[in-house]
Amino acid sequence: MIPEPFEYHVPKTLEEAAQLIAQYGEEGKVLAGGHSLVPMMKLRLASPRHLVDIARLDGLRYITEKDGRIEIGALTTHYRIESSSLLKEKCPLLPLTAREIGDVQVRNKGTLGGSLAHADPAADWPAAAVALGAELKAVSTNGERWIPASEFFVDLMMTSLAPGEIVTAIRFPLLPACSGDAYAKHHHPASGFAVVGVAARLTLDEKGHVKSARVGITGIAAAAYRAVEVEKAITGKTPKNLQQAASHAADGIEANGDLYASAEYRVHLAAVYAEKALTAAAKSAKQH
Repeated sequence: MIPEPFEYHVPKTLEEAAQLIAQYGEEGKVLAGGHSLVPMMKLRLASPRHLVDIARLDGLRYITEKDGRIEIGALTTHYRIESSSLLKEKCPLLPLTAREIGDVQVRNKGTLGGSLAHADPAADWPAAAVALGAELKAVSTNGERWIPASEFFVDLMMTSLAPGEIVTAIRFPLLPACSGDAYAKHHHPASGFAVVGVAARLTLDEKGHVKSARVGITGIAAAAYRAVEVEKAITGKTPKNLQQAASHAADGIEANGDLYASAEYRVHLAAVYAEKALTAAAKSAKQH
């Protein structure tokens, strides 16, 4: 299907992009990599009158260690994250997640910021962002602010971005000592999206017990969420208790259901893949 007619704008600066978005309001949409918005436009699920293409703003493509954290520009592609030697050492959950996204073509074109701002309930990045306690930088003509990932994802394809705000950067904590990251995913066989995806970071103490745990889950509910009951169940325990802890992966969550996977099946998968992610994270932590 062909999208509805629209006007196409290519700003040369971030300031110009912010002005255009402020000018067109609800009739305008930001275009980054295009792998989220364009398919929706073709299906007439989104019909913006104005597209503001920020893909040429190269200043939003970077990966750097800054002030004790990892900061990534919003236009950084999935592939660049997947292949970053800095991230493999300092924040391995990000390349581990990136390599599970779509196919080579998608990873070379799709962007971190675009995926997070789109907030698809089956996208991979929200799980990692929530698990790590990421922060997203939002810029508008009114200034800028950092939004915690825990407050960013509101509902089905809904975020806490205010009208006129553009995501320009995301920052993540470094991997602590004696810690391990992992991402485990059940791929939808047609789309490649996550039927369920579980991002985990475990930190072990000197006795091999779990000192802290952070678990983010996507694909189950209308928005990605922290599996706090899993974290509580494993903290202070040994990795031998992972299966029991993983059984709480969907506690208190209203699971989605569709033709491929019922709500009950998704709840089951949440526990299965939570155990997979936790096991891999624990194994990695023991090697650090």
